[in-house]
Amino acid sequence: RKPRVDPQWENDQRERRENERKREERRRVDEAPINPLREEEQKFGWGSQLKKEEKEEEPAIEKEKPNFGTSGALAEDTNTFNGVVVKYNEPPEARKPKIHWRLYPFKGEENLQVLYIHRQSAYLVGRDRRVADLPVDHPSCSKQHAVLQYRSISYKREDGSKGRRIRPYIIDLGSGNGTFLNNE
Repeated sequence: RKPRVDPQWENDQRERRENERKREERRRVDEAPINPLREEEQKFGWGSQLKKEEKEEEPAIEKEKPNFGTSGALAEDTNTFNGVVVKYNEPPEARKPKIHWRLYPFKGEENLQVLYIHRQSAYLVGRDRRVADLPVDHPSCSKQHAVLQYRSISYKREDGSKGRRIRPYIIDLGSGNGTFLNNE
């Protein structure tokens, strides 16, 4: 009586023998001496002129010519918000303030709603409500008029050590009428 052999085991053995045979063939080819002159002999033949291989003429491929038109690649790198290009980019020393700053706006003698301006590091002031954090509805104000920016600056303490504090700065964005703080 013959012992039963697993068919999977037989397949594995057959595959192993086939792989060994292929490896042996590759080894023989790799170890065969290479004769570089043989290739030249096949090209030229003994005592005959160089045979020109007749190639089918391929259709000439036109090289792509340079396109000097505007691609918009630089515009992609600009600072856009809600589809509007913002004129201002925050500096590396921009920080969110620790002190809770507030603005108390007036319209004539009337108090308006208090604006809490400590929740982010920069506030854009202007008429364009799509990008302005502090909208101002006045004809003398530009669409992107100015920026209120909090910056971390270093200072020297009385004891001689160095420290850092966060201070607000107002930055004009090239507005037509300018930006003034306390009429200055």
